[in-house]
Amino acid sequence: MSINLETARTIVAAARKFGADKGFSPLTVVVLDAGGNVLAVEREDGSSNKRFEIAHGKAFGAISIGVGSRALMARAEQQPYFVSAAGAAIGGALIPVPGGVLVKADGATIGAVGISGDTSDNDEAAAVAGIEAAGLTPITG
Repeated sequence: MSINLETARTIVAAARKFGADKGFSPLTVVVLDAGGNVLAVEREDGSSNKRFEIAHGKAFGAISIGVGSRALMARAEQQPYFVSAAGAAIGGALIPVPGGVLVKADGATIGAVGISGDTSDNDEAAAVAGIEAAGLTPITG
C-alpha cells in the first residue's frame, strides 16, 4: 500500500493552509510514496531556492531509514558517523532536522512528507497537519 496522487494533493493543500493560517514563511511541500518516489510537490511563491532539495531530503531520509527526521536529528547528535554514512549510502538526500514525517495507515508506512521554508519545528507541524487532514497517521520520531 502506498499514498496515491489524490491523497498527496490533500496533504499538500492542508499543509500549505496550516502554514498560511499560522503565518509561516512560504513553504515547499514534498510528498513521497512508500518507495521514495515524488508524488506531489508545491513551492509557494517566495519560498527560497533549493527548498525542494531540503524538503525532499527530510522526507527521503525518513522513508529510507524508517524514522521521522526528528529522530534522525537525535541520532545524528548521538551517532554522527552513522548518519553521515547513511546519507552517503542513499545518495546524500538525508536532512536530519524536523520536517520529514513518515505517513502510516493501518500500521504500515505508506510514504513520507517533507517540508522546508520556516523553522524546522514549524515545517514539521505543517507536515503533521497535512497528514492528519488526509486521515492518516504522522510519525515524527
